[in-house]
This record gives sequence, structure tokens and C-alpha cells, in this order.
Amino acid sequence: MSPLVVAVVGPTATGKSDLAVELALALGGEVLNADALQLYRGMDVGTAKLTPAERRGVPHHLLDVLDPRDEASVADYQALARAAVDDCHARGVRVVAAGGSGLYVRALLDHMEFPGTDPAVRARLEQRVEEEGSRALHAELERVDPTAAASIGPRNARRVVRALEVIALTGRPYSSSLPQHVYEVPAVQIGLDCDRAVLDERVAARTRRMFADGLVDEVERLLAHGMGRTAARAVGYAETAALLRGELTPDEARDAITAGTRRLARKQMGWFGRDPRVHWLDSRDPDLVAHALALVAQADAGRLGHATDDPAPRRSLGS
Repeated sequence: MSPLVVAVVGPTATGKSDLAVELALALGGEVLNADALQLYRGMDVGTAKLTPAERRGVPHHLLDVLDPRDEASVADYQALARAAVDDCHARGVRVVAAGGSGLYVRALLDHMEFPGTDPAVRARLEQRVEEEGSRALHAELERVDPTAAASIGPRNARRVVRALEVIALTGRPYSSSLPQHVYEVPAVQIGLDCDRAVLDERVAARTRRMFADGLVDEVERLLAHGMGRTAARAVGYAETAALLRGELTPDEARDAITAGTRRLARKQMGWFGRDPRVHWLDSRDPDLVAHALALVAQADAGRLGHATDDPAPRRSLGS
């Protein structure tokens, strides 16, 4: 029987990547990336990707597998990630997945269908986004599929377009194709949480560090190479590109990145907080690794069920 996948999830800037390395070292495992933007080559500073030295010799899967001009696909990720899991299990190696992209984590772990696409339908919807704005299409989605609209923010134009595309092609609610909280790949999920004020300061510090580590040079190189829509619109990259175009000052760009990352953290907390299978730990716990390993041991022994039976979304510590 294959070992449970250990998935380290939660909002950005809580230390998921570092904990994943520690767990992999303790469990004799390998790390599987579940962050959509860390799939891209050359997007290192702005995604807080661990350097080779920080990986401490632990093999990492699905880092740097896409060109920034490519569009990331959840369906493609599912196929690649599950192939990596199968490879690790065939070698008797534990998989430690880490990332804050909730849809990618669910695609890895849960049953998830991927309806087809139609370039013409998508082009019409994307044109409407340009002309009417994403909020107008989100309002339309709210009328035809309120469940899907509740899970997709009005600013997330790409997912709003995808939801309306699926509805147009299948005649069924987009929400009917979304995953349920039932594992297809057996796993234990460990969520890292943090007091909101502390997390906000971590985000601000991370932004300052990214600029010190060469974010502007990184974005300049990427723009010269060419960036697809997903990469170019990512938090940190869109604002830095605006800085390079002279549309923002350095201080304005830093403030915009910090604010955008904080919004992302709230969104991630809402996504993972709705999953009753996530077992939460305080990222500041001095015994974090030991407590995480204890959760893994309980799960391996079959003594760890759902973290909560409360269907209400979980709030972040201190919120």
C-alpha cells in the first residue's frame, strides 16, 4: 500500500516550502510543487521559490516546467502531478506536496473533471471582459450558477470566463464539475496558519526582500523573453511591469504588491478554511516540525479523521 501524500497548504508567507523540506528530510520523501506560478521557469524571486541550496538536497518535482509564455492548465498539472506521485510511490518514496494554489491541490488529491474547451466561446467571453469588465460577467455567473460565483472572486476574470465557458458548452452548472471533499489520492493535509497582524508584516517583509533580491531585474528579463497572460498578471509581476513602464513609482509598486499579496493570503485562507480535512498548525510554533510529524504518524495509523465537522469556513488566527 502506498504511503499517504502529505500536503502542506495554507496562505502565502507562512513557511509552507520550508516545512515541506523538513518533513521530506524526516520522512525520506520528495517534494511536489503545488503552486501554479512556481511551475514557471525564471519566475523565482517573485514567487519566493526555494533556491537549490534551500532545498537541502531534497528532490523537488514540477518546479520550472513551463515557459512564462505558456498558460498553466489545471488539467495538465493534474496529469503531471499524479505521474510524479506514481513515480515516487513506485520507488517507495513519500510525497510531500506544498503550495497555496487551492485548485491545484484539489486537482492533485481529489476527483476532478475537466470539461472541454471551445476557443471561439472563450474568445467571445474574454472580449466581453475587456468591454464590460470582469464584474459584469461575474454578476452573470451569479445568476446562472450562484454556487460557482460564491467560490470565484469577481476580480478573477480567468476563472469567471472558464465557468461561463463550461456552462455554455455543457448546459450544466460549472459547480457540478468542481471537486468534492473526497480523496482520490489518499493524503493528510497540514495547514499553516498565522496571526493576521503577523502575517501582514511577513508579507511586507517578503516584498521588501524580493526587491532587494532582484525582482525588478527578474521581471525585466521575463518581459524581454515574453510572458503569457497568467504569468504577466501574477501578483508581484504585474506591479513590477507597471513600475518598469513608468506607471508606478518604486514605493507605489511595493505597496501594491504588499496589498495584493495580503488579499491573496485572505483568499487562500478562505479556500483552505472551507476544507474540513485540513489540520491546522500555527506557523510560529517552535515545535512545528514535531507537531506536523505527529499528525502524519496519526494519519498513517488511521487515527486521524476530519479536523472538524463544522461546515462553516474557518477564520484565520487572530481574525
